Amino acid sequence: MKINVETKSGYLPAKYSKFAEIEYQYKGIPCVSFPIEIKDISKEVKSIAITFVDHDAIPVCGFTWIHWLACNIPSTIDTIPENISIHNILNIVQGKNSYASPLIGETDPNIKNRYVGPTPPDKDHEYSLKVYGLDKVLDLNEGYFMNEFLKAIRGHVIESAELNILSRC
Repeated sequence: MKINVETKSGYLPAKYSKFAEIEYQYKGIPCVSFPIEIKDISKEVKSIAITFVDHDAIPVCGFTWIHWLACNIPSTIDTIPENISIHNILNIVQGKNSYASPLIGETDPNIKNRYVGPTPPDKDHEYSLKVYGLDKVLDLNEGYFMNEFLKAIRGHVIESAELNILSRC
């Protein structure tokens, strides 16, 4: 499995991150998810899942910031389309991001259960996108937590690919 995300000068385009224009934001948060190209998926893969996290957030907030969790993406596609997080034409199931933390207190499911783009507060951050090829469709409901996801994929990952993406402060 190979994955690719188009960048500009090595960075995630502004449309998907901190400097998104107002039409690409929801309540001041970048909300348009970026497209992800996927190639060479094994024929044994039944569904795809993704995680998009920021380990550089640990010194800032004390934990890895989760920007997006999604699963049950059809394995027959070669691109996860732009803005699938909002316009869910593939009926993917999305988990909770870090806005769902009681430390943050966000209650709007349109924020805490979808893609939220990078907004690094202190310096440029490197984000980790991981795409998993699974041998089954996961039995997870909308709004699942990362720990539930990690337990659900245990023993079911056929292949995976990881890509580190920079975003500007």
